[in-house]
Amino acid sequence: MTSWTLSRDRLVQPYFLSIADQIVEAISSGELEAGQQLPPQRQLAFKLGVSVPTVSRAYEELSRRGVTTGETGRGTFILNTNANAEAVSPYVPERQSGLIDLSILKPVGDAIHLDRMKSTLAALATDLPPSAVLGSRPSAMFARHRSIAVEWLRLCGLQTEEKTIHLTNGGTPALTVAFLTACQPGGAIATEATGLHIMLPLASYLGLKVHGMPIDHDGIIPDALESACQQSKIRALFMMPNALGPTALVMSEKRRIQIVAIAQKYDLVIIEDDALGPLLINRPTPFQSLAPERTIYITSFTKPIMPGLRTGYLVAPERLLPAVENRQLVTNWTATPLIAEIAARWIESGVCMELLEWQRAALSVRHKLVSKALDGVPFHSHPQALHIWIPLGKKVSEEELVAHARKQGVAVARGAAFAISDWQPAVRISVGSVTDEELKRGIGVIHNLLHSEPEPVLFGL
Repeated sequence: MTSWTLSRDRLVQPYFLSIADQIVEAISSGELEAGQQLPPQRQLAFKLGVSVPTVSRAYEELSRRGVTTGETGRGTFILNTNANAEAVSPYVPERQSGLIDLSILKPVGDAIHLDRMKSTLAALATDLPPSAVLGSRPSAMFARHRSIAVEWLRLCGLQTEEKTIHLTNGGTPALTVAFLTACQPGGAIATEATGLHIMLPLASYLGLKVHGMPIDHDGIIPDALESACQQSKIRALFMMPNALGPTALVMSEKRRIQIVAIAQKYDLVIIEDDALGPLLINRPTPFQSLAPERTIYITSFTKPIMPGLRTGYLVAPERLLPAVENRQLVTNWTATPLIAEIAARWIESGVCMELLEWQRAALSVRHKLVSKALDGVPFHSHPQALHIWIPLGKKVSEEELVAHARKQGVAVARGAAFAISDWQPAVRISVGSVTDEELKRGIGVIHNLLHSEPEPVLFGL
């Protein structure tokens, strides 16, 4: 058994997450190695002056991250020396023949999307701007694109200037720039306890700490956020407040105002991920409009328009512009000009709005289909969300449900993949990734599994 011990003085609320983070740090630094055994839970609880359930939750968190493995009768052992380095993917990595894949988050796609792209590529063949293939100076390449972006961002609820807009290669590159801008290595970011599935590994790669905040039907609970700010040096707050997060919630304007007040009090940088953009009807006021002096706003085209249109916009306060520009240079250099040009043309010509309205109509059909097929099963969603979230309660095993569904040819995303600090068993089901008929069959399988007696999974998948 290892002689390494945790520091009681470094524990902060929530204790279970702090314990897990210290163990991850020890693995990363080489103090703990693969194969080493962690102290028994009761022994560690006594040394730290915390409850046994607290240590138990810490060990469960380490197991969820893929850092440890538990062996009945033997104890808990270090499994992965690259602690927390890899994301627990909520989706099936590769498309498999015959599989109804409801695990990956995609908009509804049809012939109209391919037709519009073919027409645009044909037009580009005759009047391609030289800068789309020959340009390499980020500061000079996108002046026209930024002016067009102002109009699109207005549909998202923003009133902003061209100079505050940066073009990105979609949401994830923008998040990397935003995190690097908001926090120095060693800094801490607060976020939803059930949130972005790449949050933990991305923060780990950047040397940042993550504090998962409890949520209710309206998003992060303000009292919990304020308590965390009082106890820890939180530097930034990352949220997905517009039906993008796994629980598909849309934060009310009242809650947003409460969160902004806390951010102002503790000088937090707010990072607002609004990847669905103007897809949502009756959108609440964005954080960027409520607190423009401290909000980094991110939106993109892959979710509301088309998966292959991998470009987007990052809007930052003037005081953060130099940092954003530098971090964009060192991580991406610049957005891909050709894709940015297509997006700009589609905004100007009305194709983006056409596809946006088409997507809203398609999602309306899908959500009606899902509600009918689930027949009384409680779930969370939003009319313009690309997915639904089904809480499973204590009687249904998340792991077994996902495994049984897979054996019947249906893939869904495990709720555990979205757990930042705590979660209840659930599954996320995409409504846009397959055809209407496949969605109906897939939801039917889930409905039947939820209404049948649980059975052990006898064979591996």
